[in-house]
Amino acid sequence: MNMKIGVDLGGTNIRAGLMDGTELIRKEKVSCPAQGSESEVIEAVAGLIGKLVSEDVDAIGIGVPSVVDTARGIVYNVANIPSWVEVHLKDILEERFGIPVFINNDADLFAYGEAAGGALPRINRRLRELGSEKQYRNLLGYTFGTGFGFGFVMDGRLNRGDNSCVETFCLRHRDLPQCIVEEGVAIRAVKRVYRELSGDERELEPRDIYNIAEGTMEGNAEAARESFATLGRVAGDAMATAVTLMDGVIVIGGGLTGASKYFMPALLEEMRSEIATLSGDRLNRVQMRVYNLDDEAEFRAFAAGGSRRIKVYGSDREVCYDPEKRIGITISDIGASAAVSLGAYLYAIDNI
Repeated sequence: MNMKIGVDLGGTNIRAGLMDGTELIRKEKVSCPAQGSESEVIEAVAGLIGKLVSEDVDAIGIGVPSVVDTARGIVYNVANIPSWVEVHLKDILEERFGIPVFINNDADLFAYGEAAGGALPRINRRLRELGSEKQYRNLLGYTFGTGFGFGFVMDGRLNRGDNSCVETFCLRHRDLPQCIVEEGVAIRAVKRVYRELSGDERELEPRDIYNIAEGTMEGNAEAARESFATLGRVAGDAMATAVTLMDGVIVIGGGLTGASKYFMPALLEEMRSEIATLSGDRLNRVQMRVYNLDDEAEFRAFAAGGSRRIKVYGSDREVCYDPEKRIGITISDIGASAAVSLGAYLYAIDNI
C-alpha cells in the first residue's frame, strides 16, 4: 500500500490523518507546545507522525502557518510559535522517518483540499443536480483565524506563483489604508474592534464576543455584532480585489467562521457594492454577480443564472446559452483542519 500522512500544524493543536487515496483511515491530534522551544515543538510534530507512520506510508505532507521555502522545506517565523524562526523541517523529519516530506503554507493547502474534496466538488455536484451545465474549475480559499490566509487553485492545480507568494493579507485595509488588511480580518481584529466600541477591557476571545452578540454572555451586544460586521466589510473589500483578478468560487474556513451569521451579510454587501468612474458612471465592484451559496434560494438562483435554450442557425439543434457571469461564496463544511490535511496529502502525491 502507498498511504500518506497529512499534517496540519496549528498554534493550538497539531492534527494528522493517515490517508489511503482520498479515504481518511485514521486521525490523531495533540496539543501544540507553542510557547516551548524549537525542539519541543519538533518533537510534538514527530511524535504525532510516529503514531501513524508504518512501512505502508511513502510520504508526508505538512501545512504550516508561515512563509515556506517549499523546495528546501524550510519554515520561517511560524505564527503563534515564537521559537520557530527558521526550521529546516523537511531535513529533520526525513532524517527521522526515512521517507519524503513535503511542506507548504497551510492556507495554500486549505484551498487545495477544498478544491479536491471539499467546497468545489460539492458546489459542482449540486449544480448538476439542479440541472445546470455550468461547472467551476477555480477556487479561492480564505482562512479567518490568527491571520487572513489565502490560497488559489486554478484548473485543479495549486497556484504558488514563481516565489510561492500568492497572498492577500498584505493588501490595504479598507478603513485604515496605512495598514495591511490582516489587521482587520483576524482574531486580534475582532478583539480590538469590540474593545474600542464597547470600552470593555476584559480579556475576551472571539467566542466570548460571539456569545455577547447572541445575548448569552454579559457585554455590549451591539458592539459585539459590529465587531464581526467590521471584519466582514474589510474582508469583502479584499476579496473583491482578489476575485476580480482570480475568477473563481470562494470558500472560507477557520476558527472565526462560527460567527458567519454576523460577518457574512456585511461581506456580501461590500462585494456587491458599486464603484464610480470620474465621469460619474457607476459600476459593480465585482464584475460577476456574487451569490451566497449557503442560502438555498440564492444557490438555486446561482444554478439557474441566465440560462436559456437557443436554436443553432440553420439547424433544428438547440444549445444552452448562459451569459450571466457569476461566482459564489460558501463556508467550508469539512472544516479547515480536514481541508489542510487533505491538501497536504495531495501535495505529497504531487511531489513524490
